[in-house]
Amino acid sequence: MSTLRMTTPRLLALRILLEDPERERYGLELATQAGLEPATVYPILVAFETVGWVCSRAEDIDAHEAGRPRRRYYRLTAAGVTAARDAIAAREQRSARGVSRRLAW
Repeated sequence: MSTLRMTTPRLLALRILLEDPERERYGLELATQAGLEPATVYPILVAFETVGWVCSRAEDIDAHEAGRPRRRYYRLTAAGVTAARDAIAAREQRSARGVSRRLAW
């Protein structure tokens, strides 16, 4: 499993996914909850799936009957839970060090 560069949008998505790691979310739902544009969230989810942090499944519905497109649902894998917690902790640690350096001036 490779590591990803942790951008703010990726961290926002991870925070939402970590709220309930077992829960499946579809892309638009995740985008709304994270305060991100859908066009930002979908490439993030693809990157997370590529490195094994999330798994996905297509919704099993008749789109015509439902009156909407099929959704793809995503949830964190066990490795993704660990990676997400580590990434958020690392960002918080870097932020805390930056604050303490500024206060030392």
